[in-house]
Amino acid sequence: MLRLSPFRATRYAADIDLRRVICPPYDVIDDRALQRFEAADPHNIVHLTLPRGEPGDGGPDGSRERDDRYRRAATRLRSWVASGVLRTDPEPALYVYEHRTDSHTAIGLVGGVGVQGPVLPHEHTFAGPVADRAALMRATGTQLEPILLTYDGDGAASDVVDAVARQPPDQEVVTDTGTCHRIWRVTDPASLTTVADDLAPRSALIADGHHRFAAYHAVHEAAPAPGRTDRGLALLVDAARHPLELRGVHRSIAGLGLDDAVTLASELFDDTAIDTAIDPAADLSGVLTAETRMAFLVSDGARHVLLRPAGGELPTAAFPPDRHPTWRRIDAAALTDVLLERLWSLSDADDRVGYHHDPADAVDTATRTAGIAILVRPPALTDVLTLATAGVRMPRKSTSFGPKPWTGLLMRQVDAAHT
Repeated sequence: MLRLSPFRATRYAADIDLRRVICPPYDVIDDRALQRFEAADPHNIVHLTLPRGEPGDGGPDGSRERDDRYRRAATRLRSWVASGVLRTDPEPALYVYEHRTDSHTAIGLVGGVGVQGPVLPHEHTFAGPVADRAALMRATGTQLEPILLTYDGDGAASDVVDAVARQPPDQEVVTDTGTCHRIWRVTDPASLTTVADDLAPRSALIADGHHRFAAYHAVHEAAPAPGRTDRGLALLVDAARHPLELRGVHRSIAGLGLDDAVTLASELFDDTAIDTAIDPAADLSGVLTAETRMAFLVSDGARHVLLRPAGGELPTAAFPPDRHPTWRRIDAAALTDVLLERLWSLSDADDRVGYHHDPADAVDTATRTAGIAILVRPPALTDVLTLATAGVRMPRKSTSFGPKPWTGLLMRQVDAAHT
């Protein structure tokens, strides 16, 4: 069954200015944003989710530096709890969480989702980030940031969410960038029973947080603790009542020149130069929006080229022979299988390949690394669901659902002293 268990959330104390201490999920924070959040406040949650080790020798493989980062995060977390910066709610609850941006709103329930339940991944993961998140979780004894799940509901659980959200929130913060975050506690037994009964026969799709969900599994399998490690902090959003926004995840490739990239792609793609006067930060993604069939926009920051499959679509033979038919029509899958691996001889795990949620960041990175940015359209949600239901995982970093829950508002401690 799909279970979302109440928990005792660890949160910042009421006298802490939340604007200075919360931040987006760890995997969408680049180096400049990391420095900005670190400087905002010594208690900013980024000091836990992306901790730094002591300067010095990290050892031949960097392992000492990694271990030091996790220890420093654990020590810092304990000191924040001891000093009252962080406090744990006195009784378990589910939490209604709303994240409102200029363009979209996500609202749903935060709780502990059963890691062995019907939670469907739709992307492959990298071993490194999974190990990193698992090590941080073991060191801190805490699930620091919720993953994002979506499900086809429009049932009684969503009625509870909507009814609760009509009341004044228990907590509200508007960040400096204008995003609004509101939280309500749900402790009423009747409401909790209604939610449990409605969710039980359903399944959920991982919208964001594949690596963290895999880390939940790794921690639980290594040292099972029923009621603690068998549940993972998650925001569950009803796709029917409150659909999420779906965007693509873009790439950059350091050291690959635009001319070389286009020449190599010409085996299977036609190319069209785009007006070089457009503003990469504002206009490049708009070029892709106008496309109705598979297309990629490749840029080195100064010149921009639109790549489209020659003849309108890629031949089946361009993909590995075992690919699902739906896979072959998804742009992100063609980017990995055909452009990266077949034509440019690159693995998606190559150190030269970067991943970017912001198209302007991808173009900026390409400019700084004498490489290219590849902007990609998001897949259709129906295609994502088709593959997930069939047990097929898309390439890593194929989708970006949002708005994503921010970090620092709700944490779940899994050590025995807090459950």
